[in-house]
Amino acid sequence: MQPDFEASNRQVEALTAPVNVTIVGASDRPGSWSARVWANLSNHGYTGKIHLVNPKRSELFGQPCHADLSRLPEAPDHLAVMVPAQQVAEALRSGAAAGARSATIFAAGFGEDGSAEGLARRGELERIIAETGLAVSGPNVMGNLVGKCRLATLTNTLAQEVRPGPVALVGQSGGVLIHLNSVLLERGLVPGYVLCTGNEVGLSTADCIAYMAQDPDVRVVLAYVEGIADMERFKAACALVRQAGKSVVALKLGQSDAGQRAVLAHTGSLAGSAFAFDAVAGEVGVVRAENTDEAIALVELLLHARIPEGRRLGAITLSGAFRGMLLDAAEQAGVGFGPLSAQTQARLQSLFTVGANVSNPLDGGFGVLTSEEVYLASIAAFDADPDIDMILLQDELPRAPGNERLEKNVRAAHEFLRTRATKPIVFTSFVTHSYDEHSRALRAQVPGLAFLNEPQKSLRAIGKAIRVRELERIAGGAPAMQAPTPGLAMLRAELDQARAATGPVALDERRSKELLRRYGIRTPREVLARSPQEACAAATDMGYPVVLKVSSAAVPHKSDVGGVIVNLRSDQEVRAAFEQILANLRRNEVTAAIDGMLVCQQVSGGVELVLGLHRDPEMGLIALAGAGGVLLELVKDVALAAVPVTAEKAQDMLARTRAGTLLDGYRGSGPRDRAAAVDALVKLGRMATELGDLIESVDINPLVCLAAGEGATALDALVVLRPGAGR
Repeated sequence: MQPDFEASNRQVEALTAPVNVTIVGASDRPGSWSARVWANLSNHGYTGKIHLVNPKRSELFGQPCHADLSRLPEAPDHLAVMVPAQQVAEALRSGAAAGARSATIFAAGFGEDGSAEGLARRGELERIIAETGLAVSGPNVMGNLVGKCRLATLTNTLAQEVRPGPVALVGQSGGVLIHLNSVLLERGLVPGYVLCTGNEVGLSTADCIAYMAQDPDVRVVLAYVEGIADMERFKAACALVRQAGKSVVALKLGQSDAGQRAVLAHTGSLAGSAFAFDAVAGEVGVVRAENTDEAIALVELLLHARIPEGRRLGAITLSGAFRGMLLDAAEQAGVGFGPLSAQTQARLQSLFTVGANVSNPLDGGFGVLTSEEVYLASIAAFDADPDIDMILLQDELPRAPGNERLEKNVRAAHEFLRTRATKPIVFTSFVTHSYDEHSRALRAQVPGLAFLNEPQKSLRAIGKAIRVRELERIAGGAPAMQAPTPGLAMLRAELDQARAATGPVALDERRSKELLRRYGIRTPREVLARSPQEACAAATDMGYPVVLKVSSAAVPHKSDVGGVIVNLRSDQEVRAAFEQILANLRRNEVTAAIDGMLVCQQVSGGVELVLGLHRDPEMGLIALAGAGGVLLELVKDVALAAVPVTAEKAQDMLARTRAGTLLDGYRGSGPRDRAAAVDALVKLGRMATELGDLIESVDINPLVCLAAGEGATALDALVVLRPGAGR
């Protein structure tokens, strides 16, 4: 069931369009947050009335100050609650009783430190919000800014503009939003909203994002995200914004320690939450920024440039050094500068009076700037090249009058873009630079052009934006409708019975592989042997060579304790291996009971992959594929994707890994069965959709892909079940 934002939209509307603001706990103490809020509301021309409440004062800032909310000359609408945490609950109750619709709670002390007292206050706050329907920003925030009514309750003293603008800043940290607001303004990008959600006891970041889908002034939402309590709601909000033709950038830093420690399966150490976020949120159009510089670059790009479908760039530079820097940065950013077509080369060579080795990027220092006509003709040649998706031009906005050549070129490029271009055009500078009034004024006159800084930063932002558009397109292909897996109800009951309340439960290899086979994933023939004699009999029956493995749910990573011996070719070797594994277990102090030894058909050759499912603390189950085998965690050549997994999504996952290249054949080896790997990933994704509430992780390592047409086999598997009710 899709999340509904009707109620939260009404609440955000109440928060962002108040008819008056009442500062509860008003103070004129110099430097106090209350004094700052009063100054910002007054100086930026808030369109409503401002009321002051403090029982100890009858006058503040030359205005009447009231003893309590019941004595205001009109019903309060928005409460700027400046009182200590212990007094917040009463302020909200009194405000709601007097008619308030919304409130901003500045105080901390609502369980951020995990204290019992703070958590109790948080619980009380939750009850008040539920009972009264108040739209609450916070607690633990630094205020908000809304351009349409010139509301400015931000506590900062940095220069700011308060007017409608195309950018909305939302998120959990007021400090981050305040500084992002300042930098965006310096670059001529006006945030029409700065909405801080703080601890999100009230409105969430998702609620604020969803509201921006309906505001005609907003074109890009930049969200600062620390934690996501409801990922489905967050995704639904971002999808609404994308459906409205707008963009979402998320500044989400770091990788989750919990995700790194979640570890009965290898997948836990491979899938940090930041990369899981990319996989899941990317499918609904969210571009993640790794730092504030990248966030600003992405806002600039998404606000002013059309993002191309392809990754093929063309560039005209003003120096060979800059050309080299672009080439160095391209591969890391996932974009490329392919060769120019013969027709484009001929057109370019005809423009210059001196001979030139025209290539891409084009070092234009030898002749592109000889005249405006040559400059535009060079751009036109790149625009006409069928193998170019986006054009980059080296230059920057001037910060003072006097550079007529540069200003003419910028205006000419914008006019070309407006009237003739078929591809987006982006300017990129040699180094990061600031803006002033002159550069901001020129920037406002060329709204179709994006201006980025530094080759590496520029290409990284472009590559990320293109990648997310690819993810959106791939996710648009819904998986084919299928009947439930035969015996699904019984299978779910069996797995539920195996769970425990105390923590995750690992199935042994036999039961893990049995589950894979239920979903059509091939495994080798194997027999459980409880003695060397049984092992020899099983090996003789299935045929040598064989592999011997310890079988125990208490030994999830057998290789780490010497629990696997391969390439056994006789009964004598099997007996010796049986005893050797037991000795290895003793040496590694493995005292848990074992079921016996698995005698497995040995599968030789092929490319070893890892496939898996991993439960991220925020994103839920995600699929994983990449290079497998013993070097799995050292190499970490993996790609992630949200579930369910379509064939197209599986193909994309493999294509993003070096292991995918090996499947095509490498250095004389023939192609491997890529189709079988894709099929296994799709089946693993189906398992996630049918059993996702029961599964913590699935680790298939390795899945051996044999020669093309010969299939793929899961040689080892580990399924970990989520904690359950216990039995």
